[in-house]
Amino acid sequence: MLLLRGGIVADQVLDCTGLNCPLPVVKTAQAMKSLDPGQVLELLATDPGVEPDMKAWTNRTGNELVKLERVGDVFHVLLRKVG
Repeated sequence: MLLLRGGIVADQVLDCTGLNCPLPVVKTAQAMKSLDPGQVLELLATDPGVEPDMKAWTNRTGNELVKLERVGDVFHVLLRKVG
């Protein structure tokens, strides 16, 4: 577990830096399958398309987009598995 800013704990980190669409979405979907409901995945990505992609993916899947922020060139996306 990794304690992140704001006291949110990531149960798993998925590094997709350097990968372009659709790979961050595909790898996120695969990684989320290994989590239990309520657990949090932190996705690291450099593709600017990850922001709209993750918003659409969470709307479609019902998983929660907890936080999305950009630090330098890297997007940090926190996703909570629902159900």
